[in-house]
Amino acid sequence: MQKVRNVSDLRVMFHRNEKPIYFISATNFNLLGIDQWVNRFKYINYIDCFDGRHPNVFVPRALPHEEFTSIEDINNYLLQHKDVVEMIEQRGGRPAATFLMFDEKTEELADELGLDVWFPPAALRSRCDNKMETVRIGNKAGVHSVPNALEKVDSYAHLMQIAEHYGLGNDLVVQSAFGDSGHTTFFIASVDDFNKHKDEIVNDPEVKIMKRINCRGATLEACATQSGTLVGPLLTEVVGARELTPYKGGWCGNEIFPGAFSEEVRMKARDMAFRFGNQLLEEGYRGYFDLDFLIDVDSGEVYLGELNPRICGASPMTNHAAFAYADAPLFLFHLLEFSGVPFELNVRELNERWAEKSFIDGWSQLVIKYTEDNVDIVTHAPPSGIYRMASDGSVSYHRFDSNRREIESEQEAFFLRITGPGDYRYEGADLGILITRGRSMNDEFKLNERAHQWIRGIKQYYVAKPLVAAQAELAPQPGAFKIL
Repeated sequence: MQKVRNVSDLRVMFHRNEKPIYFISATNFNLLGIDQWVNRFKYINYIDCFDGRHPNVFVPRALPHEEFTSIEDINNYLLQHKDVVEMIEQRGGRPAATFLMFDEKTEELADELGLDVWFPPAALRSRCDNKMETVRIGNKAGVHSVPNALEKVDSYAHLMQIAEHYGLGNDLVVQSAFGDSGHTTFFIASVDDFNKHKDEIVNDPEVKIMKRINCRGATLEACATQSGTLVGPLLTEVVGARELTPYKGGWCGNEIFPGAFSEEVRMKARDMAFRFGNQLLEEGYRGYFDLDFLIDVDSGEVYLGELNPRICGASPMTNHAAFAYADAPLFLFHLLEFSGVPFELNVRELNERWAEKSFIDGWSQLVIKYTEDNVDIVTHAPPSGIYRMASDGSVSYHRFDSNRREIESEQEAFFLRITGPGDYRYEGADLGILITRGRSMNDEFKLNERAHQWIRGIKQYYVAKPLVAAQAELAPQPGAFKIL
């Protein structure tokens, strides 16, 4: 087995790869395009975003199943599906599986199929995913969070006592251990605010109580390897845009472009990610991870926000950034870490190269959710592919493509459809992802006019009909789990 010593060795290794590698998830969104870098890489998905036209996406026929309540449920359904089992067996070899989310049952099912899971164990991922544990890991690494307290809260009066003791003020942000920011982050400035979320807060054995700051969100993905931690580019975050999400504070997209952050902020975030990744290695965690940062607009201080111990919604942006085409996508280093192939990389040299502004180009992605407070059934939906915007701002479908790189200008966009004909459309449902060249926000980090035109243009393609009584009983509830 030849040792991998540089990026050229890495690229050749995956170009010649004969081991079947799968990404098993609801859609292929999170690892969009990785199949173009890795021979014998295929997606096993529940949702057919491409209407059967993507050469490396396998979607088994629909079978009756219990209601899904998580991505893990979807993956466990797929791993027990006869069509999936037969496909994996027919392709042979000692296959490997990657996931967005998985649990102990997923690990058991994968083992029964002879699939190696190329991620740290689910139990370790769950421990690291706990927001309280993230704070503690960060503290060990010298990567500090917004001033906070990790405490059990019994009442509003008790919350105020804790805030006073730690000097956090009266305007607070409270987070529970698990869940995305749109659902489990509570802004508490009064007893009325507290009472709205009382059950979620007091029933949690421990919550994160933070001083509220005037901040901008940013995110950065990295990969902890035996050679050290590789750090990707710092991305802006689109948060809480009403046209995109019904959730205040909910993530709904990202941008990458030169000059998004000052050099001081960018380098500080990169150093924090490097140190955090090396501490994760000490905790037993290795491979791909994502850190959210909070940048204090008033002081310029950079704080650790959250850890996502996995690939995430920002992964398509990271793995298609300029550095990925100059060297290799960050996820290839994750695959290398779990491949068993010996390697010794100059991580410092790679990180210094990727920190250069020439390795950053301008792209954005917007996650379009259904924002109305009702449930209906989609009768017509825009297909995945390339769309064009005319000079008057109108949007039209141009051609099918599964590769976002085929966008030629800022007048084109790639749309990945998630909700299609026959699907329920409910508050918070992911309709699809829009990927464009250039920015989607202005300098005040609000959606710009071009983004508004794209969003309106895509939404116009959705047509739905009301539910009948029998369908209403089966319909998902508003705020059902997200699949990205």
